[in-house]
Amino acid sequence: MSTEHPQPPAEAPPANDPEAIRADIERTRENLAETVDALHAKLDIKSQARARVERAKDQATTDDGKPRPELVAGAVGVVLLLTGLVWWRRR
Repeated sequence: MSTEHPQPPAEAPPANDPEAIRADIERTRENLAETVDALHAKLDIKSQARARVERAKDQATTDDGKPRPELVAGAVGVVLLLTGLVWWRRR
């Protein structure tokens, strides 16, 4: 069971104070805009795919854009393994 106490609700602005009402409306608009932006980002499949491709490129290349040596060595190893398997099967 949690020992945290809920925060008391913020006092509502007086119903007849136009400035307080305007400020409340502006806060609500800002919160709504942030929510819409977050939903848009989650639903934008193309930009998510582009971001994943960029992350993969960043992980596969060095800072100067060349392939990482360990990836090259791994690819060579796979090619040699496949070549060996094909040769062994044909014997």
